[in-house]
Amino acid sequence: KMAADTSVDILQKVLENEILQSTKVVEEHLDAEIQKLDQMDEDELERLKQRRLEALKKSQQQKQEWLSKGHGEYREIPSERDFFQEVKESKNVVCHFYRDTTFRCQIMDKHLTVLAKKHIETKFLKLNAEKSPFLCERLRIKVIPTLALIKDGKTQDYVVGFTDLGNTDDFTTETLEWRLGCADVINYSGNLMEPPFQSQKKYGTSFTKLDKKTIRGKIYDSDSDDD
Repeated sequence: KMAADTSVDILQKVLENEILQSTKVVEEHLDAEIQKLDQMDEDELERLKQRRLEALKKSQQQKQEWLSKGHGEYREIPSERDFFQEVKESKNVVCHFYRDTTFRCQIMDKHLTVLAKKHIETKFLKLNAEKSPFLCERLRIKVIPTLALIKDGKTQDYVVGFTDLGNTDDFTTETLEWRLGCADVINYSGNLMEPPFQSQKKYGTSFTKLDKKTIRGKIYDSDSDDD
């Protein structure tokens, strides 16, 4: 019993010593930081302040520039001609090719409206597919809704129907945000290796399976069987 008690005491002392040591390291580090600040002369502090102000000013100017180009809101553009102009002046563009009669387009609208406000570094547009036959042919858009994801004037990727969004009409805005992040068309801060719908799967969410049909030369809805 005595030996056991002694070993417990020794262990406790070792532990206490460890905690003291790590506390000491933290304190020393803090002291060093405080000392560094104390030793900074007025000029250095002023320079630091100026650099911070300039960075802030720059980010504000960038924000203003984006807003002046129509970022920050989800907008409908009237024609194909407008599409080329809009794409030319912005680095990142998401364009939703929609049709009035397609229910899934309304679901997409809801999520894009939220993301446009959140990601002002990207321009969010919508264009009526029936009014843009040339573009739909050129971009090979066969399914509605389709999002064309454009970087530096070139279409890099497409989100076709809801296949990439967990195959369900109930996908979250976070899921769409993740998918746009995968295409590097927005500044995404989450983990690209973990799609948000993966975590939903764990809790037994049932998914609506979408049929992906392709009819040559005809645009059809991803949510109707009679087209």
